[in-house]
Amino acid sequence: QVQLVESGGGSVQAGDSLRLSCAASGRTISNYHMGWFRQAPGKEREFVGAISWSDGSTYYSDSVKGRFTISRDNAKNTVYLQMNSLKPEDTAVYYCAATFGRSSGVPTWASGYFYWGQGTQVTVSS
Repeated sequence: QVQLVESGGGSVQAGDSLRLSCAASGRTISNYHMGWFRQAPGKEREFVGAISWSDGSTYYSDSVKGRFTISRDNAKNTVYLQMNSLKPEDTAVYYCAATFGRSSGVPTWASGYFYWGQGTQVTVSS
């Protein structure tokens, strides 16, 4: 079992930055692909980005590419999502997710992840 807890959300102005953290417990995440998703009210959960367990390769949705950066610190069992140049359309609940990496490629869809955090709210005002 992997437990994930997100933190770092909040209310900011457009153009500001936030860094979300996802702290894992139960197992080391060094063997897990880690993903970030978000869900705005009335919308489906969408892929934001992911990082590979093996070589740290990162993948991003077009909507955040160039503004968001995912990193991982396996020693701290934590994954981060650095969000810069935030826009009102980035407003959503952000979720961290994990899936065992040694048997698969990095998923960019929600059903590809087995473990999920409870989410953290990010609100960007114009």
